[in-house]
Amino acid sequence: MKVLVAVKRVVDYNVKVRVKADDSGVDLANIKMAMNPFCEIAVEEAVRLKELGTATEIVVVSIGPATAQEQLRTALALGADRAVLVESAEELTSLAVAKLLKAVVDKEQPQLVILGKQAIDSDNNQTGQMLAALSGYAQGTFASRVEIAGDKVNVTREVDGGLQTVSLNLPAIVTTDLRLNEPRYASLPNIMKAKKKPLETVTPDALGVSTASTNKTLKVEAPAARSAGIKVKSVAELVEKLKNEAKVI
Repeated sequence: MKVLVAVKRVVDYNVKVRVKADDSGVDLANIKMAMNPFCEIAVEEAVRLKELGTATEIVVVSIGPATAQEQLRTALALGADRAVLVESAEELTSLAVAKLLKAVVDKEQPQLVILGKQAIDSDNNQTGQMLAALSGYAQGTFASRVEIAGDKVNVTREVDGGLQTVSLNLPAIVTTDLRLNEPRYASLPNIMKAKKKPLETVTPDALGVSTASTNKTLKVEAPAARSAGIKVKSVAELVEKLKNEAKVI
């Protein structure tokens, strides 16, 4: 079984992001970039399926600038077999990303596609669902458990009321939640081996996909600064301030 995993290059979650002076976006100059944490979980799940003997090949794909090769090499060091970079310097919408992934899926014909449920930069939580709609594949979102059973995949989903298990016919789309697994660290020998693994670069034009966006970012603002807290000497003083100053009771 071939598994396709989508990964995204984002600002490292430990970095405090800064907004550009003209409020046009996030300042990425000299910022540490990393693989999206949910994408790390997706790669880990694919590697575990291969270790179980269920998956025979893992292909990782990323859409972004040439520097996204760094994240693809990380995925290769974690256990993926080969990588595909759809090189684009544009700021792509979720729909454009889904269309590009659809073109890669059509080319690779995987039996299972795994994505992180969302990226920590755009936070849209849309691409997996859009890809399922475009491809016509069954989808299991917010997965906390994935099991392959013959020509089906059983996905345990985290929903508002608890857990829901769905059985999907393969090929299928799965998006990962936090509790699915704990990603491993790449060992130095595997990092060295990853440098020799194949990495193909293609363009949106070569895939026959238009990435023109109908959305335009008007302004990006940093969250308002929070005022400093204060200490109170008694419960009575706390209640008084909550009632008269904060006006929450």
